[in-house]
Amino acid sequence: MFLLVGLGNPGPGHARQRHNIGFMAVERIAGMHGFGAWRRRFHGEAAEGRMGDRKSLLLKPLTWMNDSGRPVGAAARFFKIDPSDIVVLHDEIDLASGKVRTKSGGGHAGHNGVRSIHAHLGPDYRRVRIGVGHPGDKDRVTGHVLSDFRAADRDWIGPLLDAIADAAPLLAAGADDRFQTRVAYLTRPPDGAGDGRKGAADGH
Repeated sequence: MFLLVGLGNPGPGHARQRHNIGFMAVERIAGMHGFGAWRRRFHGEAAEGRMGDRKSLLLKPLTWMNDSGRPVGAAARFFKIDPSDIVVLHDEIDLASGKVRTKSGGGHAGHNGVRSIHAHLGPDYRRVRIGVGHPGDKDRVTGHVLSDFRAADRDWIGPLLDAIADAAPLLAAGADDRFQTRVAYLTRPPDGAGDGRKGAADGH
């Protein structure tokens, strides 16, 4: 079993916030790859299906971001899933808006959802970091990630989510570098055009 987790906060009031881009991504993956209905399981919502030749589980923890590790740990124990077969998709302020980078292991960089998963699984799972930009001041980070995407962000969010969903079977195959390359290819701006997205400097 391959486990793909999207991080976010539950409830309609949070649905369009930057912190919820992980939820948005797994919902798009479920739709594109014909997963079954979302059902309440593991203190969250889960959907089963296949990506490539692998049986896969999509999971949206509903315990609030700070306790994301509890649902992920419960699903991993139930299916006896090794951390190397777990990928977590989450927002990343230290990447420009719309940029995507994969990572395996390492620290949580202050992300509370990742911090919680570290506490339950250790650091040896895989991650897809989805850039949402930095507000430019560390004191504004919380308000930034808990605010809705702007109308202008729709120009890149839809194509990015489609690209992540298109490339997701590469994650199931363990080809994280190819996934990252595929997403970059599908979201590249037209020849001669800038992408118009403003991102963040390192650090927060």
